[in-house]
Amino acid sequence: MFKNWVKKVALKVVKTMAETALAVIGTNSIGITDVDWIGVGSAVLLSGIVTILFNIKQIGESEGA
Repeated sequence: MFKNWVKKVALKVVKTMAETALAVIGTNSIGITDVDWIGVGSAVLLSGIVTILFNIKQIGESEGA
């Protein structure tokens, strides 16, 4: 059961991080040298952490806690 949860959350995290990267890269960049890669990495990492925390929060809610 825990292994399935980890797989589901890992897939959600990867998808969310990819979506975040696409959104951040596409906003102010014309070429690859114009991309603020540190900013992209920071936003991507933060979105992954938030996704993990959100899914941990849902564990208690789904069990009626």
